[in-house]
This record gives sequence, C-alpha cells and structure tokens, in this order.
Amino acid sequence: MRARFVHNCSGGLRPPKENEPGAHRAPLLEDKSVVAAVYDRREEEGETGAHRDAATEQPLQKLRLRRLDRVFVDSPIYFITACTLDRRAILDSNLVRDAFRTFCLKSPQHGAWVGRYVLMPDHLHLFVSVDEISLSDWVKSLKNTLSKTLRSVGHEGPHWQKGFFDHLLRSGESYSQKWDYVRENPVRAGLVAIHEDWPYKGEIHDLEYRK
Repeated sequence: MRARFVHNCSGGLRPPKENEPGAHRAPLLEDKSVVAAVYDRREEEGETGAHRDAATEQPLQKLRLRRLDRVFVDSPIYFITACTLDRRAILDSNLVRDAFRTFCLKSPQHGAWVGRYVLMPDHLHLFVSVDEISLSDWVKSLKNTLSKTLRSVGHEGPHWQKGFFDHLLRSGESYSQKWDYVRENPVRAGLVAIHEDWPYKGEIHDLEYRK
C-alpha cells in the first residue's frame, strides 16, 4: 500500500493524519508532461545480449529506446521513504549499503532507475523513476532483498513497516530542493557534523527532468 508523507516539526517524516491535506491514499498518477533522462546506464560484465562500447569493449546497458547519449524515460520521478519495523537501527552498515547499490544497479533490467539516496539507521530515502514495473512491486522487491542481507548477519525479521511513503516530483527544481533537504538528515539526527561525512548516501543514476 502506498501513502503520501508529511514533514513533522522535528524535520522528520510521518504518515498524514485523518482529514489532513494529502492524507488520501489513492495511487499517484503519472505526470506525462515531464520525462526523466538517465545517463550512462551500463550492464554488468557478461550480460547476455549486451552491446559493447567501441572504445572500452565494456558491455553497455541494453537500451529500451534508440541509442542516444541520454535515454529518455516517459515516467515521473518519485521520492520514496521506507521505515524499519519499530524503527530498528539496522540499515547503517556497509553490507546493507552494498546490497542496496547492487539491487539498484540491476533495476534498469526491470524498468526502474534510482537516483540519489540516503540510508539512515531506521529508514531509507531514495528517488526512483519506473516504467515497466509498478512502484509497489519494485519497493517490495527492494525490501525483500535487503531483508535477506539483514538475516545473513543475524537480524531476525520482520524488518520493515508495512507499505511506504511516496511523493511525486513535478520538476527538476523540486528534485534538487528535496535532495538538498534529505541529504542533511544525518546532520539533523546528530550522526555527523556535515552531510559529506555520512557514508551511506550517494547516487546510482543521474536523473534529470526534461519538459
């Protein structure tokens, strides 16, 4: 189940209350007036049927559209938040971060491209554009993948709160503004002095809106 989110007074996120603006839980509609450009998408070494870069002989991501420097996806960008069950602090580790990045790097094969992200101890934030998979199915698959990693190091499940919060971004400016806010979460939580010192954030694909 997907739901919108609102900011609380402490700078965090919480589900909207009943009758509060934005509290409805109807699925968000795609905004066809914008598209997301994804740069330099590559497949892993040895992927069957991959094209190869003439200069480096490295396999390239199979393109869903004609070969361009930029691949345009007719989908909006969503800002996603998913929280651990009972807000358990289990996500801030190199193992979880590496499992997250591996999953996201493979996601274009299933029609999803992840932009920037922050893994906090008890929740994660990310930006994603999807076209050939539903947002709910993709998030469910991500949670299942990270749960396998968590179980492998002794964290018994269940690991996640049910559902997730999503927000549709309608412009490149809103993407940048949201990221400027989200990347400061570790600072606001007192985990680091400056956001650059937080090791569990980054960018998988370079997403950009085009009108």
